[in-house]
This record gives sequence, C-alpha cells and structure tokens, in this order.
Amino acid sequence: MIRTNEIIERPKKEDMEILLKNLSCDEREILFIDIETTGLSPKTSDIYLIGVSYLAGSDWNIIQFMAESPADEKEILSAFSEFSKGFKKLVHFNGDRFDIPFLQAKYEKHGLADPTADMDSFDLYKAVKNYKKQLGLPDCKQKTIELYLGIDRQDQYDGGKLIPVYNTFVQKRDEESKRLLLLHNFEDVKGMFGLLPMLYYDSFFKQFKNMPEVSVRTDEEIDENSYMDGLSGTLPVRAVKVSANRFKDYDGREKSEVFMKLRLPYELPSSLAGNVEGCYFKAEGSEATLRVPLYETELKYFYSNYKDYYYLPQEDVAIHKSLAEFVDKAHREKATAANCYTKKTGQYLREWDLCFAPFFKKDYEDNSFFFDLNENMKKSRFAMSLYASHVIAHILDS
Repeated sequence: MIRTNEIIERPKKEDMEILLKNLSCDEREILFIDIETTGLSPKTSDIYLIGVSYLAGSDWNIIQFMAESPADEKEILSAFSEFSKGFKKLVHFNGDRFDIPFLQAKYEKHGLADPTADMDSFDLYKAVKNYKKQLGLPDCKQKTIELYLGIDRQDQYDGGKLIPVYNTFVQKRDEESKRLLLLHNFEDVKGMFGLLPMLYYDSFFKQFKNMPEVSVRTDEEIDENSYMDGLSGTLPVRAVKVSANRFKDYDGREKSEVFMKLRLPYELPSSLAGNVEGCYFKAEGSEATLRVPLYETELKYFYSNYKDYYYLPQEDVAIHKSLAEFVDKAHREKATAANCYTKKTGQYLREWDLCFAPFFKKDYEDNSFFFDLNENMKKSRFAMSLYASHVIAHILDS
C-alpha cells in the first residue's frame, strides 16, 4: 500500500463558513473524501485509491491510501477505517450515489466495520444539481462546475480514462502512472474546496423557494414592522434604488418599466441572470438589477361577495345593494361573479402569488393578476424589496 500526505492551502474563510452553516459542526470534525475504482459496480470492480482531506492543527492536509494491486483493497479499507476515527461529517461530490455505496459494499465483502455508518453525509453535488438550469450548466460534473467557477486544474483525466493507467501501474509499477493516478484523486479532493462557493447559490435559491405567504395591502399606508414577523425578519434582496423608465420597443411602441437596483445578502461566485414574461434579472457579486414591465391601463377589481351587488349595464360597474336601491330596476340586474367589478385606471405591476392586495384583472377569466403601483407602494422601500423578491422567485422557478 502507498500512503501519501501533503499540506494544502487553507480554504477561504467565508467558504468554510457557508459549509459549516450547512453542517452545524466544527471544521475539525469534517472529512472530505473521494475514491477511485476500476469500474462502476462494487461486485465486479475494486477500490484502488481513497483520498481524504482534513484539518490537523492549523493546516489542511490531503492523505491518500493507494492499493499497489487489487489484493491491497482490504488493506486500504482498514487504513481508512483507522484514520477516520473521530470524524463526524463526510463531505463529497456525488458520493451519496457512488462513493458511499461502493465503500459500504466493499466493507461488507471484506467483513470489516464500515466507518461511514457513524458519519453524517453531505453531498456537494446535491447542492448544485437542482439549479443546473438556472446556472446554465450543461451538466453537473465536478470539472464542469470548476470551469464555471474559473478553476483550472492540472489533471486532464476522468475516472474512466484512468482505469487502464492503473492496470499499467499494477503491471509495471512505473512512476508516471503512479503520478497520474495520485494527481487525479488529489485534485478531486482539493477541488471540493473550490466548489464550496456553490453553496451560496444553494442558500440564495432556497431563500426564494421558502418565502412565506404574505399579502401586503397597498390601499393603506404600508407599515414594514407589521409584516416582517411573517418574513422571519429578512428578505432575499433589498431595493436600494427604484425608478420608472419609458422606452420604445423594437416596433417603436412606447413602453414603461420599473427598474430596481438591489443588494444581495452575500456575494455570489459568478454572475446569474434570468428573464421571463418581460421581467429581467441579473446579479453580479453582491448587487443585482431587476427590470419589470409597468402597465399604464384600466383594469377591473372583482368583488368576491357578488350576491351583495347589482350590476349596472349602462355604467359597466357593480354597486352594493345599499346603493342600488336608489337605481331604477330597469337599469340594474343582479350581479354575477363575472360582472361584479369596479374599474380603475392607473399604473400596475404584475404578480404571480397574490403577494399584494387588492389585485386587479383584465377580465374575470384572466389568470394574470396585477396590483396598483400607488403612492403607498412608491414610498415603501420594504414593499418594493418584497416585490423584487417575489419577481425573482418567479424567474428562478420558471
């Protein structure tokens, strides 16, 4: 068995902090792990290399256990078991699907106690895969994510291409094959530190997915404090500048939009952008911009208790029974859900989850909802921040 140990550069403090926030542990309890095998199935393949990274004293180290032949598999498993005592968290990339089940099968085969059974597992792959589309990633391979983050590695192999290299090493014990095998595993283990900034995306997206249902009344003065308890005291983004702009589209038609400059809770590792239904969002670092169509038109507010209203065909509005009794019966009719409305001309913003009330529509059957961009909204930085969060959540979910 070959055993190596090398001190590596400490990961960035802020990157370790986001990992520790996810793991809720001390960094000395963490073990990063990656294995190399001669195939995909533990029934027909062998583990020939186990690489781990850990904190010893003030230094992060990478230690590797390498089998000089398939006969050494049990020896490197035993060496890893002995070494891993005391660690509580296993961090890996796609290990829940491959590394951990492979190790479990091999420990069972050799009649050895499985040390991974006593450790919690944290898969960096899972923190990325759900957002592949939003990030524009073609796949979620470790090297693909490293390229996305601008990480350049020396190793140009993948696990499959190294299988014949390992077979050559077993036969010849040549130094070049050994170097290539150790380098690939070393960079896979070390590379996981470089992937930690992706956890900021995971945290960022989760804030929008887990936003509580809040309905802000725009027809009254907006008191931020009365809503913040329902939002756990934080919003995913904060509006720092809001303005209304006019422009001409490609066909020369006059259009209006609300433009917002936003502050993010932390710096994202790479730019992020998205658009849907005329809404455009782009984030870089700890700042973002958002453009949303502003509709200057007449819309309808529909009363839900239509049985308490009469519809006036000539005026094309509904009025309450208490007022309708003064209208000639020939000029009124019982209201229905479809015609029980009042009309209002104003500036409107679209919403998707009825975050703001009262809401307006073009017609009763219309599934698009709008709210009034009135003075109460314009004066409330909190309300505009909430709306920005609402729009971005829709963009990221589309």
